[in-house]
Amino acid sequence: MNTKLHVDNLKCVHHGNDLREWFSPYGNVAEVNVPTNRTSGRSRGFAFVTMETLEGARSAIQALNGKTLGSSTLTVSEAWPHEQRAS
Repeated sequence: MNTKLHVDNLKCVHHGNDLREWFSPYGNVAEVNVPTNRTSGRSRGFAFVTMETLEGARSAIQALNGKTLGSSTLTVSEAWPHEQRAS
């Protein structure tokens, strides 16, 4: 069962390869999504990392939540389910 994590306070990440590298020691990473600003192309400061197992997700949260990377202190938590919006 895949578990999606929300990673916040990312100032130094420009693409998903960095996140895949940071999270892979804790389990297999199924997907990395770094939303970008449409006009500038820069990261919006957060990302989603999908871990293949719940155990990997919990290990990543425990190890990386509150960790300082560069000048940022990461916030890593389980992502909220996506809600369908009315059009």
